[in-house]
Amino acid sequence: MAIELESTGIKVNAASPGPTKTYLNNFEGVETVEQGAREIVRLALIGPDGPTGTFSHADLGTIPW
Repeated sequence: MAIELESTGIKVNAASPGPTKTYLNNFEGVETVEQGAREIVRLALIGPDGPTGTFSHADLGTIPW
């Protein structure tokens, strides 16, 4: 999607929330929902010069595909 939308200026990135305590994993994660959301919110707020086509985590940075 990042390649297809490149000419439109729309950024497409993926983020890992990490082991977040949610209903999905029976609350067995180690991070809060707020901690898990940090990278997702950061990517949602990037400007026009921000990255596209990346996979990242707030503590680990960019993760190789």
